[in-house]
Amino acid sequence: MSNALSIFNQLRPVTVGYDNIFDHFEKMFEDDFFKSPSVNYPPYNIVKTGENQYNVEVALAGYNKKDISIEYADNLLTIKSVKNNSEPKDENGNIIHQGISKRFFRKSFTISDDTEVKGAELKDGLLKVSLERIIPEAKKSRQIEIK
Repeated sequence: MSNALSIFNQLRPVTVGYDNIFDHFEKMFEDDFFKSPSVNYPPYNIVKTGENQYNVEVALAGYNKKDISIEYADNLLTIKSVKNNSEPKDENGNIIHQGISKRFFRKSFTISDDTEVKGAELKDGLLKVSLERIIPEAKKSRQIEIK
């Protein structure tokens, strides 16, 4: 932890406007983000679908829209299951064996300041959250005229 923080402390004097990024990474180290074992459920992909477009794909077989909550706040995209109080039943109202369970989960992704969440779709057990990086005019490459 101290090694990583020393890197941030060395970078702070030579950067402008990156304080929120350094603060975010320092908080991750303080919260033992890198020390705790990674939970691999539910499995997910992060796919680049265009120059500035991305999809976060989460495998959620057996879940439907009312079982899932998606929140975006303070650059954190959180996908989690919602408690459903109904008992699982077959067409006759009985379950003999339940091998497919709906585990409760919470998965969070840090999203950059210039990235927008465009929408989400659940189809065939795959949740796709679409993201787009919006590059402001001030950050786009341009020629500077010499006078």
